[in-house]
Amino acid sequence: MPGENKRFDTPVSSKEIASAFFGCYDLDMRPISVGGGRRGKMATLCYIDGLVSGTAIAEEIIRPLTDGERFCGSASEPEIISRILGGVVYGYTAKRRDVTEEVINDMLNGFCALIFENEKSAVTFETRSPDKRGIDQPREEKVIKGSKDAFVEVMKTNTMQIRRKIKNPDLKIKKFTVGQKTMTDVVMVYIDGFTNEALVSEAARRIEALDVEGMLLTAAFEENMVDVPKSPFPQIITTERVDKFCLNLLEGRVGMIIDGVPIGYLVPATLSQFMKVPEDEATHFIIASALTLLRYVSAAIALLLPGFYVAVAMYHQEMLPAKLIQSIIDAKQSVPFPTAVEVIAMLVAFELIQEAGLRLPNPIGETVSIIGALIVGQSAVEAKVVSPVVVIVVALSGICGYTMPSSDFGAALRICRFFLVLAAIGAGMFGLAIASALLVYHLCTIDSFGVSYLSPFAGSGGRHVRRALFRASMTVKLEREPELRPGQKDI
Repeated sequence: MPGENKRFDTPVSSKEIASAFFGCYDLDMRPISVGGGRRGKMATLCYIDGLVSGTAIAEEIIRPLTDGERFCGSASEPEIISRILGGVVYGYTAKRRDVTEEVINDMLNGFCALIFENEKSAVTFETRSPDKRGIDQPREEKVIKGSKDAFVEVMKTNTMQIRRKIKNPDLKIKKFTVGQKTMTDVVMVYIDGFTNEALVSEAARRIEALDVEGMLLTAAFEENMVDVPKSPFPQIITTERVDKFCLNLLEGRVGMIIDGVPIGYLVPATLSQFMKVPEDEATHFIIASALTLLRYVSAAIALLLPGFYVAVAMYHQEMLPAKLIQSIIDAKQSVPFPTAVEVIAMLVAFELIQEAGLRLPNPIGETVSIIGALIVGQSAVEAKVVSPVVVIVVALSGICGYTMPSSDFGAALRICRFFLVLAAIGAGMFGLAIASALLVYHLCTIDSFGVSYLSPFAGSGGRHVRRALFRASMTVKLEREPELRPGQKDI
């Protein structure tokens, strides 16, 4: 059928390789006399220019292959292959391949292939080109007290960083190939005997079941892995910090890394995890607990404050003190628009300013944000287009949203904020209460790999709520969350 990948389940030959890469200018094929001179056996060296290191091929592969002393007395191709696999060539990996499909996959992953036509076989050597970007500090997640290394686009570099932090043979890294067209490598990382076996099996099952054309962007992975893809709330923890990734592995979670994507994925994800940052473990437990509580309060303010103001200003003025309501009335007298229009317009303007700041280059983006927040807001108040109270409400709600450690979770709060405002416009506090209840109900229906999204607030009888809100002293030994312990089968 059109669009399906071609299969090359045929014996290996240079003709098959040339047919597979027909029209590809970056395919290089050159004959090599293995053993050198006239007595050497002819073979064909194939590789994809740009994916391999020319220096590595010349020094580690071609030089030993053309050295006659290394293959002295090797009259047949099976003997030559046996000597190559036995270490005659400098390459640190050597694999025998008897199927063209295997050779193609190796070449696309930075290997060069030495093809023996008579034997219908090939030996592939790993000669990847060096990394294009070195390990740098995280750009999106600010590090205050913690490791400054971040994930990069090269999978082997990422797994190396994890191995450096968790030096344990029980750290298992299993590889999968995903994407019908891109054939992207995806690895699953977990600690054997420590992570819930049912969680590991479920994560592996979902990775193997992924049916996508390509795996180049995060959405192709995230939306096909989660339980409720239509929910705006993130159901997979994403991070570019290696230390955060390893901390979650030590809590019993399963990690996943995609080749070419400098982000680590962790499951299961719960609401309480989106309120935590690695610095909580590096700060005094009293300060860390206070900051965690502050994030929960900030989330409530970011979500409910605009809707609450609309409900009170339009329907329930008696809920406010007399002096405050008088101040609001005085500021509102010269504004031509109703409260509902003001709040909706300011929320939209806030989103526009934020989007402009994200899309523009960093220096210009910061300037646009400052101009939009200060000059435009102040000018709108002085021109009596909006009231000062609305500007304060929207600004406070926006600032509280920025305290969320996860940008994906903060974006979900901003989306839900609009629906709560519309509910408050329609039915005041009753509409706000009903919309909030529906939101909580929606969160209760979400499971992340068999774990309740609101865990430990729901689904565990409330026994572990304290650990979600407060961080205990490091001198106190705490048990892991029940859902992440080995032996649990209800994933």
